[in-house]
Parts: sequence; structure tokens; C-alpha cells
Amino acid sequence: MSEGPMTEGDAIPDVTLAGADGPIRLADYRGAPLVVYFYPKDDTPGCTREAQDFSVLAADFAAAGVAVLGVSKDSPAKHAKFAAKHGLTIPLASDDDANTVLGAFGAWQEKSLYGRKYMGIDRSTFLFGADGTLVRAWRKVKVAGHAEQVLAAARAL
Repeated sequence: MSEGPMTEGDAIPDVTLAGADGPIRLADYRGAPLVVYFYPKDDTPGCTREAQDFSVLAADFAAAGVAVLGVSKDSPAKHAKFAAKHGLTIPLASDDDANTVLGAFGAWQEKSLYGRKYMGIDRSTFLFGADGTLVRAWRKVKVAGHAEQVLAAARAL
């Protein structure tokens, strides 16, 4: 279902995610910079660390006028438990519509583990400028230091 990876200059997809307080339409974020990061699964070590790292820097992103949104296939209820357990302060959203959002970003990809191939979420991050166009994409993200790299790029806008 992947529509191919987004490239710099592409417009933010007009797609809707399931949020804790109802639908989140990405196009509604136009007018301010936005970071959308995709992660495989709530409450796993790498995903927890990444969410904690973005949460620690949430005030810095806010001071720079940049919204941050974490996305996985986990349900809003599971996100709420994950956020409460780890003290997360960034909003989390769900792609619960047959990978529509993941496909639009090219983040739903074939992966391989111990020789077994399967479809899964590519840990990736997208930074959009205030005009709603993609400024920078990070793919196959390594968690350590990543949130700081994204913040530095966001501050440079």
C-alpha cells in the first residue's frame, strides 16, 4: 500500500489519525512547523526511549514553535497507557485505517527478522515547515541522539 517515500518539498499529506481526544488531521497543522515521527510499537525499549527523548525536549520544541506528533498502529487507549506509564508529554496518534497514513509517508515497508519477511513500520521522522512542505526526512532512524538532531533541524527553520 506504500505510495513511495516522501521527498523534500512534498506537501504534508491530507490524512487523518486517531488521537486521544478525537481525529487529528495533519493538514490542520499548516501555519507552524510540525515533526511527525513513526515508531513500531508502544512500550518496547527503542520506542520508549525515543518517546521519552522527544518528551524531554517537548518544551524546547514548543519554544521553537514546533509541534511534535508520534505515530504508530497502537490504539489510542494503548497510547494513553504508554504515555502514563512513562510520563510522556508529546501527543501520540494511531494510524488505524489500514495503513493510510503510513502508506502516504512511505513508512509501511517490508522488513526482515531472522530471515522472515513481514510488513512493518520503518522508524522514520518527518519535519514540515510552516508552509506544510517537507523540509527533512530521516529514515531507518537510530534512536540515540535522534530527538536532538530533529530539534536542531527544527530550530534552523
